[in-house]
Amino acid sequence: MQELEILRDEIKKLSESETEIDNLNEMADLAAEDEGMKKEIEKQAEKIEKNIEDIEFETLFRGEYDQSNAILSIHSGTGGTDAQDWAEMLLKMYLRFAERKNWKAKIISESRGQEAGIKSATIEVIGKLAYGYLRAEAGVHRLVRLSPFNAKNLRQTSFSLVEVLPEIDRIKEVEIDPGDLRIDTFRSGGAGGQSVNKTDSAVRITHIPTGIVASSQNERSQLQNKEQSMKILKAKLHQRYLENKEKEKKKIKGGHTEVQWGSQIRSYVLHPYKLVKDHRTKFESKNPEEVLDGNLEEFIETYLKSK
Repeated sequence: MQELEILRDEIKKLSESETEIDNLNEMADLAAEDEGMKKEIEKQAEKIEKNIEDIEFETLFRGEYDQSNAILSIHSGTGGTDAQDWAEMLLKMYLRFAERKNWKAKIISESRGQEAGIKSATIEVIGKLAYGYLRAEAGVHRLVRLSPFNAKNLRQTSFSLVEVLPEIDRIKEVEIDPGDLRIDTFRSGGAGGQSVNKTDSAVRITHIPTGIVASSQNERSQLQNKEQSMKILKAKLHQRYLENKEKEKKKIKGGHTEVQWGSQIRSYVLHPYKLVKDHRTKFESKNPEEVLDGNLEEFIETYLKSK
């Protein structure tokens, strides 16, 4: 159904562009001596060009899971309370980006920091091409600013890791044996309300052979949290399968080097100057406030086009 909706949308855009081109040809025949008409034609031509560019861009989303919903996790790294605050800033940024794209986003699990911010959080993003877009955000994000948590207000560098996985119903390559799962229940953390935080509704599932853990705590019932945890576990197992496959390829090719924590994909500098720079594409914005408010479209598009 998702694929059908995307194809219908593409056909609609193509049909509209075709109609607009026909109208433009008719206008051109009438506009030989009319300056006002010429300006209108230029305006219409720009609109058609933009529509065609949008259609062209969407042809990049042909990966196996690009049309899937996404599971995005954020983990605070080096930098203490500043890093936890930075992780929460990233969480808000992605929630705003989802809002701008008219996607649905909800927090599945969240671990709060002691003083401020979050140690980690996982959100489910439901929408057209959600994974296709958000896969561009996976990696280490670096923040440079004057610390609001330092008595001397010194400059602080913080790191957070963003992981993005596609939501997968069934993993073709991996079979999950129910006997390999350990399921634990516990009381939810957070604000509570309507039985959340009052019963042992939170669920943690451990895949014993690999040690991979997935948890959910923000749904009202234990069953809903179990379903969310299984979604995350399937995505993590699939990711592990792909990583192992990639390692095997690199062993055969030779010269494999591990990606280290410090190899950030993007830097957000708030002091001594203002700049957001993507280190993979060299694309920059001098308006970090706008970027942190979810204006990520240009960064993501530039990255996907470069790939």
